[in-house]
Amino acid sequence: MTLLLDGVTLTYPDGDGRLTALDAVSLNVPSGSLTAVVGPSGSGKSSLLAVAATLGTPDRGRVVVAGTDTGTLDRAGKAALRRERIGIVFQQPNLLPSLTAAEQLTVMAHLAGRRNVKARALELLDAVGLADQAARRPHQLSGGQRQRVNIARALMNDPEVLLVDEPTSALDHERGAAVLDLLVTLTRERNTATVLVTHDRAHLARLDRTVTVEDGRLSDPTRP
Repeated sequence: MTLLLDGVTLTYPDGDGRLTALDAVSLNVPSGSLTAVVGPSGSGKSSLLAVAATLGTPDRGRVVVAGTDTGTLDRAGKAALRRERIGIVFQQPNLLPSLTAAEQLTVMAHLAGRRNVKARALELLDAVGLADQAARRPHQLSGGQRQRVNIARALMNDPEVLLVDEPTSALDHERGAAVLDLLVTLTRERNTATVLVTHDRAHLARLDRTVTVEDGRLSDPTRP
């Protein structure tokens, strides 16, 4: 169960030509490990995450998620893969204001067709240290707590690949460190292949590997 990008090139229309967002990028993220992706703004970090999430289709190369070559899937197949095998933690939690912390998780499972998921939601909230906050709504939670709910929500459908976009950008140093520690712990315990896009280099020693994207190219990639 891994995430594999193999020679991925992604371009976008740019006036009369095309802009290369990713240039022959290869990256292999094994299960149970956490890889950080760093680089300047506009370097291609977000494009890498979008391609890994099947939200962007590369011009060339392969994206393999948990053994499935995503290039063989149509739009519905990619949506099903995201729903069932990929967890995405967005930079902003975007929690639904009317729902409790537990309901943020159960609604995700219901969208995937699962039922009787309340116990699972409470288990995950406990795993992220929010067992006593299950009945609270977003406005009753701190920024760090909302990000923890965001992480728990992404894990609700037992994903094999976890993609995390700038989870500490709105947090202070201490809370940011706590969120990264949590991600490391959950990656190990749940055996996910985790990719973390971050601008915060202060806590990278906690992670298994760090790669740098610059001008669409990846430094020291692991070739398949």
